[in-house]
Amino acid sequence: MDVCKVLDEIDEKKREDVEEVTLDLSDSMRKIVRHCFPKAKRVIDRFHIQKLAIDAVQQMRIEHRWAALQEANEEKENAKLEKRAYQSVTFENGDTRSELLVRSRYLLFKSSEKWTDEQKLRAKILFREYPDIKKAYGLSHSLRMIFAKNTVKDAARLSLAKWYNKVEEANFHSFNVIAATIYEHYDDILNFYINRATNAAAESFNAKIKLFRANVRGVVDKSFFLFRIAKLYAYPH
Repeated sequence: MDVCKVLDEIDEKKREDVEEVTLDLSDSMRKIVRHCFPKAKRVIDRFHIQKLAIDAVQQMRIEHRWAALQEANEEKENAKLEKRAYQSVTFENGDTRSELLVRSRYLLFKSSEKWTDEQKLRAKILFREYPDIKKAYGLSHSLRMIFAKNTVKDAARLSLAKWYNKVEEANFHSFNVIAATIYEHYDDILNFYINRATNAAAESFNAKIKLFRANVRGVVDKSFFLFRIAKLYAYPH
């Protein structure tokens, strides 16, 4: 279905009254907004930007994990050739190197104040063994704080510029995507600070629809499906 064609059915004057549209990073969405809501400010959803930073940290963790597995396989092979028992190195929390990297996944998604005692110890070991992951996690966390604490657009502009410079200095290849994204969408990202608008409610509703569709094992009758969605989730009149 052509989204623009459907939206064009709405009176042009009403569409021109729209002041702000929050969207993701897709080019198609940007084109739709530009065409259908020409006077609206485009706001890139902050959570899409934060996800790019989190993904960059996770990519580094995964790369280290593959390297650790390769190293362990080589050590096992050497032990076999030398006819000795293989003994893997374990850290003070009982994790092997590869286990440390696997089990650190969830703590890297969270702020440090939300870590459990077990996660705090694991993070301490992880950051000691992999200082690049520690630095990358710090970059991801500081970006989250820029969105959470800055309330004035000009102040946020300065904070985001400083953060961008730190990313360039770190020179982590996994951060190339988010660096390029911020460079390309700089003004639209900063528009968040006008009204602090996000797509959180829409994303939550979309997740509910996807779950419902999965539970009913797909959609055969679209009209009936939409009827059921309306009955389940529509606001009462």
